[in-house]
Amino acid sequence: MPKKLLEIAADIVQTQATNGQLSSEEIVSSLKLVFGALQEMQKTETEGSGVSVEGAVEVQAPEKADPQASIQNEKVVCLECGAEMRQLTARHLAGHGLSLRAYRQKYGFSLKQPLSAKSLTKMRSKMAKKRGLPENLMKYLHEKRQAKAEAATPAPVVAPVETDMVSAPAKRTRKKSEA
Repeated sequence: MPKKLLEIAADIVQTQATNGQLSSEEIVSSLKLVFGALQEMQKTETEGSGVSVEGAVEVQAPEKADPQASIQNEKVVCLECGAEMRQLTARHLAGHGLSLRAYRQKYGFSLKQPLSAKSLTKMRSKMAKKRGLPENLMKYLHEKRQAKAEAATPAPVVAPVETDMVSAPAKRTRKKSEA
């Protein structure tokens, strides 16, 4: 069942309101403008004529937040929907049709940038240091490099042993002591 124009307009304005700070007056006026524009578009669609842009009023979308400013001390703001949380998860971003990697690339984050609140990142770092992770990681990497270097070193080539018997087949003879 197709949505009614009012439902479509409400969805559009709701999205605008969640992405930016709109006052109640701005929400009402935006709803009226969007509904009027949708009515005009439906009317021109049923008549089969083109849509006129002359009388259309431009509705400004809310400004996008600065990607680096979206990661704050106590929260992270999702740049897709405006939701605030302690960490952006793969599950949340999947709801927007994005992976963590795609989200980072879309908004210009480094691929190593954690998508969690700064306080949460600091707490995790302290806990890792307390467990000795940096030392253990350095030890592991050193051992891995050594194993790789040993594997890359070519094994010594053994030369084939030359024999005096070139064409004659070898005969087995028994020694008298073995018999």
